[in-house]
Amino acid sequence: MAKKRHNEIDWTDEEEEEIIWVSKSEIKRDAEDLKKLGASLVELSAQKLETVPLNDSLKDAVELGQRLKMEARRRQIQYIGKLLRKCDVEPIQEALDKLNNTHKQQQAMLHKLEVIREQLIEQGDGAINELMQEYPTLDRQKLRSLVRGTLKERENNKPPKNYREIYQYLKMVILDS
Repeated sequence: MAKKRHNEIDWTDEEEEEIIWVSKSEIKRDAEDLKKLGASLVELSAQKLETVPLNDSLKDAVELGQRLKMEARRRQIQYIGKLLRKCDVEPIQEALDKLNNTHKQQQAMLHKLEVIREQLIEQGDGAINELMQEYPTLDRQKLRSLVRGTLKERENNKPPKNYREIYQYLKMVILDS
């Protein structure tokens, strides 16, 4: 039987704990992701930052990073990334995703209002009736007069005052409901 060297590992021994090797590149990618997360935290307004669950040291570091400029800010973001390595980043990432998603939802709703406005102008009373069924708090007469005014403005090549007013009215009534 051959003698086992002192520094040799017996890979056939199943009782030993499995070792998971992580490449240096993967460690660097993870650190870079955490720095990007830290940079997005630094870019948040104070009001939005309050909604993100941060521990005290991390919150202080982010607030300092918001006040710094140029190279000092870059170094502070690196430090924030280092702090993030020591804490659970899932709740922080979820809070940021929620903040970003609400912005996208709001943008989608504003685009929907523009489409509704175009339908009102093109289809007239039929579109107004459909919209009234979906949003009964709308004022039918006001919508009709705004649509008529928009059509007259287009005929006479005047500034689109009523066109803009339709959008503002829809935004006020639909987004508040």
